[in-house]
Amino acid sequence: MSSATADAWSEGENLFTRLRLRFRSWRRTRPFWAGLLAMIAGIPIMYLPYAHLSLGGMTVAMSTTAGAGSLIIGILLIVLGLTAWYQPAVRVFAGVATTLLTLVSIPVSNLAGFGLALIPGLVGGGLMVSWAPLKEWAAADLPAAGDGAADEAAAGYAADDTEAVPAVAEQATGPKHAAPAAGADIPAQAAGEPEEAR
Repeated sequence: MSSATADAWSEGENLFTRLRLRFRSWRRTRPFWAGLLAMIAGIPIMYLPYAHLSLGGMTVAMSTTAGAGSLIIGILLIVLGLTAWYQPAVRVFAGVATTLLTLVSIPVSNLAGFGLALIPGLVGGGLMVSWAPLKEWAAADLPAAGDGAADEAAAGYAADDTEAVPAVAEQATGPKHAAPAAGADIPAQAAGEPEEAR
């Protein structure tokens, strides 16, 4: 039994364990890590152009003329991360948009937040595009262990091979004509008679 087919929780679990297992089952049905990385990428892009860092007694302001653009890109990355969580059907669009916005933030927002947002944004966008929902396996689809399904399949394959040999030989030598039953009408061409005799 894999973790994908295990029961979500048993009856005797406490509240914390039930909440943790419920969150785990929710997380597995959507591109959770991709959305989280996109939101993490949006924070430094949005924050750093408006930050005032103190280095000793000197205050360094990193605000530029593109501060509004950085704010918009950061908010859009956070919105795309939430979209991947709550609307997994549009994950491909969200992933492509996350990747493009991260690349646009390189010239617009202080080299993508001094590189702090570049790797999480690109990895998050790639994970969104490549994520696919887990396929649900029905119990009828899986063969039971020791039921001989593999032996039956192998026997059927061997039977098909033995029947295929005469068919191949017939194709190589040409079709064989069966002898007609006694008293049956024989067409002139099948009997080999010329057309004038008909």
